[in-house]
Amino acid sequence: MADIPEGFIIPDFGSAGARADRKAKVNPAAEAAGFTAPASGGPRKMAFICSKGNLDMAYPGLIMANSALGEGIEVHIFFTFWGLDIVNKKLNTKLKFTMAGNTAMHMPELGYLRPGLELRGVPQVLGNMPGATQFGTWYMKKAMADLEIPDIPDFLDLLDAAGAHMYACKLSYDMMKTVRADLHPAVQDNVITATDFIEISDGAQIVFI
Repeated sequence: MADIPEGFIIPDFGSAGARADRKAKVNPAAEAAGFTAPASGGPRKMAFICSKGNLDMAYPGLIMANSALGEGIEVHIFFTFWGLDIVNKKLNTKLKFTMAGNTAMHMPELGYLRPGLELRGVPQVLGNMPGATQFGTWYMKKAMADLEIPDIPDFLDLLDAAGAHMYACKLSYDMMKTVRADLHPAVQDNVITATDFIEISDGAQIVFI
C-alpha cells in the first residue's frame, strides 16, 4: 500500500454493521489541524441535487444514491430544473446523450483500429452531424446495459423500493407546466420548494449534479 501523504485525511465511516449507531469521530490529523467533530453524531445522511436532464448527467446521481443506500446511508434526491425530466414519465425514457460540447467523449472500441485512438476525444464537429445524438444515445444505453445498469425508469423504481426519498422542485414543476400524473409515483406527493429541501437536507452531505 502506498504511503499516505502528510496531512491527507481519510474519513472514518466505521464498519458497515456499525454505521447505523456510530458516533461522530474526528480523524487525529484533522483534530491536530484544529477541526472539531461534526455537530451530528447520528447515522450518515446524503442529499443529491439532480439539475441536468441529459442521459449522461442523469446516471451519476442515481448510481451514487444507490451506492449510498447499499451502505445503509439515508438518501434524499431533489430533482430541479432540467433534472425534473428524470422523474417525468413522459420524458425519462427519451433522455439523450450528445457528443457536441463534450470534449471528454471517447470510444474504447476505436483502440481496435489503432492503439491510442481509444484515449482521444471524438472531434467536436462529429457531434453536430445529423444522427450523432441518436448514435451517442444508443451507444451510451448499450454500454450501460452491458454493465447491467437499469434504464432510468427501472432505476427510479429500484431506488424507491430501496428507501430513497425523492422530491420534485416546485419552481421547476410550475415553470415546465408539469402535472403530477406525469411524475414517477415516488415524487407525485413530494413536490416541494427549495426551502423545504434545505430543511430536509439539514446535516446531510450534499452532492450537486
